[in-house]
Amino acid sequence: MAIAHFFGIKVPILFVYFDTEYFAYQDKIISFAVTAYIALFYLASKERRNIPAALIVMSVTTLGLTSINLSSQLKVAMTSGQTLLPYWLETAFIASYLIALTVLYKRDGKQFK
Repeated sequence: MAIAHFFGIKVPILFVYFDTEYFAYQDKIISFAVTAYIALFYLASKERRNIPAALIVMSVTTLGLTSINLSSQLKVAMTSGQTLLPYWLETAFIASYLIALTVLYKRDGKQFK
């Protein structure tokens, strides 16, 4: 995802808003911000006590994407006939991944007790 944003490879899954107008500098900023996710998830994979932080960040991301999807600003950036469905599907995918990771984390925690 970071590489796709850095080089402007706008395809679904790697870009949530893959078919809206954008500025290259925005994607460069996002590519650097994604490296924080990489570090956080790497740390979470190495030590269980770091997992809640990763889950919180994913929750904030899901809420942020939901907020954007509901915003009038996104509708202004869209072209006539463009639908929000792909954005909602990608947001739902991220939310589903968050739910799956949360369930696995909680299940795994019960084994430690």
